[in-house]
Amino acid sequence: MAVPMKAGGMKPFKVIYYVILSGLTTGLGACIGACIGGISTQVISICLSFAAGAMLYIVSGELIPESNKLYQGKLSILGNILGFLIGFFAMNIV
Repeated sequence: MAVPMKAGGMKPFKVIYYVILSGLTTGLGACIGACIGGISTQVISICLSFAAGAMLYIVSGELIPESNKLYQGKLSILGNILGFLIGFFAMNIV
């Protein structure tokens, strides 16, 4: 996170500030998640489903189109399909 900001010409103190601010919010979210997750297994499943939906949105909306644009061929599509299949097998769905 710090390297692109520094490469973009941002001052070092500002880079350190943003990195620390990002780390604090991550820690705060982990503490809240630990407190909420201890309530019941249903709450954990709801929270994990929201997280999985957010990750699928990011991958489907940003990463896959960007990889298709950068690598104009069938290898990126095959890699995406292979990744989903490995995920299915890892979760014992298939």
